[in-house]
Amino acid sequence: MRAPHRWRRPAVTVAATLTALTLGTGIASAGQDGWGRPTPGSDGGGDSYYPQDGNGGYDVSDYDLKVTYAPDSHQLTGLQTVYARATQSLSSFNLDLKGLTVDSVKVNGLPAKFSRTGDHELVITPRFPLLRGLPFRAEIAYHGIPQAIEDPNLGANGWQYAKSGGAFVAGEPKSATTWYPVNDTPLDKARFHLAITVPDEWGVISNGREKGTYKTAAGTTHVWSEDTPAVPYMTTVAIDKWTFDKRQRADGTPIVSAFAPGTPDSTKQADARLPEILDFLESKFGKYPVDAAGGIYLAEPIGFSLETLSRPIYSGRAGNVSTIVHENAHQWYGDTVAVDHWKDVCLNECFASYATWLWSQAKDGQDLDARYLKTVAAASDQFWAGKLYDMGPGNEFTYVYSKGPVMLHALSKYLGQAAFDQVLKTWNGLHHNGNASMQEFQHYCEAVGHKDLQGFFDAWIYGNGKPAPEYLYPGDLKPANG
Repeated sequence: MRAPHRWRRPAVTVAATLTALTLGTGIASAGQDGWGRPTPGSDGGGDSYYPQDGNGGYDVSDYDLKVTYAPDSHQLTGLQTVYARATQSLSSFNLDLKGLTVDSVKVNGLPAKFSRTGDHELVITPRFPLLRGLPFRAEIAYHGIPQAIEDPNLGANGWQYAKSGGAFVAGEPKSATTWYPVNDTPLDKARFHLAITVPDEWGVISNGREKGTYKTAAGTTHVWSEDTPAVPYMTTVAIDKWTFDKRQRADGTPIVSAFAPGTPDSTKQADARLPEILDFLESKFGKYPVDAAGGIYLAEPIGFSLETLSRPIYSGRAGNVSTIVHENAHQWYGDTVAVDHWKDVCLNECFASYATWLWSQAKDGQDLDARYLKTVAAASDQFWAGKLYDMGPGNEFTYVYSKGPVMLHALSKYLGQAAFDQVLKTWNGLHHNGNASMQEFQHYCEAVGHKDLQGFFDAWIYGNGKPAPEYLYPGDLKPANG
């Protein structure tokens, strides 16, 4: 687990402190004092599928983003303030930003040099090196017309335009780079604060808690604050002529849902069950781990719905109970516990998909053993060949939805129901606000169940063939002819 670091926002005196350190002692002396010689931070986060996404050399604690957006021209003007801590002594560091024009950069209040390389790299060279272990602040002013990233399987990702004239952000594994500078890796979660100004007639919804609005010369500024650390692709904003529904859970957690014009009543009725859905998921996975809840219901039928933190975003006509269960299960599996690497994505999608099985059992009386046996009996060779781990870039969002929940039901039988239920309910607490790998999940299951699971994981997860009978029909599961 890589739990996020906690520290206060750096004060404005940091720049003066760093100036004194670097000018008074010199870089060589800094090395003798244990800071190390400043070198460039890496231009990638190290993921085997997307090696250039994210960057090394620092940890972000907080993004404080101020944006003005004009729906008529699609022009976005932003000022991003990044609060971070250097994990090595840095002569330069990178952020990820796709397509938009950078106007100026400051680091610790002083103008910094910057350049653009590759598809999305923003290289920042501060006036003075950043010393390992010390906090720093970077301010990036930028502007432009955001453009989505085209994915061959999922379609547009990131900043997208609504037919109403509004806009919204949704995409995985990347989307944030299309509208603000960011360290775009699941390994660097951060708090996300947004103040966005739009013309008065437009409404805005984002992650976390609504902190109010105020009038400006350019329109109305809407302030949102997400204090649960978020992976960048889990951040969002949506601008439209929304109808809002504002409620609270029994424990006071605010629920804010936004419906685009033309949203059918069936979708609003499904969203009305959100408190019931969260209570159910809490009974299975432990205490709700996020500081707010709700949903963003689009008119556009995009290629997916997405578990944006605290407030999932739903493709038009996908606002049904099953999808709402799936996306909110991600608040535990995928959001507050994120993947170490994208090859571990079953830890997100397999569990969110299985949550819909558990819901159908509890609310509709479905026999999950019968569902499992029927699925296994009808499974094709292609189904069994689908991989649940290290499936390759571009193949992450395939068999995790179909084979994934089948695997988890088999695991519940092989591990034992009591141990499996304990794993589901305690995994989030073990890795809360951090990251995890499939191997860590295997070892935790083994520790809870006091059982060697290597054979099961090889058969179902690490391999890609039909499991042997002992893993295909564990416990009281029996083949139809058996």
